[in-house]
Amino acid sequence: MSTIAVLITDMFEDVEYTKPARAFREAGHDLVHIGLKAGETVQGKRNNESVTIDRAVPEVSVDDFDALFIPGGYSPDKLRAHAEPVTFAKRFMESGKPIFAICHAPQLFITAQVLGGRRVTGWRSIVQDIKNAGAEFVDEEVVVDRNLISSRNPDDIPAFIDAALRKLQETGGRVTAAEAR
Repeated sequence: MSTIAVLITDMFEDVEYTKPARAFREAGHDLVHIGLKAGETVQGKRNNESVTIDRAVPEVSVDDFDALFIPGGYSPDKLRAHAEPVTFAKRFMESGKPIFAICHAPQLFITAQVLGGRRVTGWRSIVQDIKNAGAEFVDEEVVVDRNLISSRNPDDIPAFIDAALRKLQETGGRVTAAEAR
């Protein structure tokens, strides 16, 4: 099955991590938690969940993974203050490999300047940021644009999970050069 990088730090939206993570694992996929410091434990914003970072961003390559999952909450905003997670997100987008971004996750791609010409959704407070980044904001529970699957909020999690699992099944986490474009 696929190996999914989970880009995450403190203040992630608990349920936006736990439900997709559980679904990915139940489908047989492996998760590797990527963050600012290996071995660090990060907390969800509701303090219901904690995650131990397996590998620091500078220690990994896009080539190590088949897909990228970014939970929302304040985690993406905190991550985009650091060059390494932004560069990792940018390289993942450019790779054409599947990306699963929910809620505030598009903030990393806004900072990486890779949303131009894409269709994307996200949390209502970043709608204008998405538009300013040159993307078309779509107010739907799940938006699939090539390798990028995005959702707005916790209410969208079932549709988000279904779309992500379909994408993983379609690609096996692997894409051709034509699919990447």
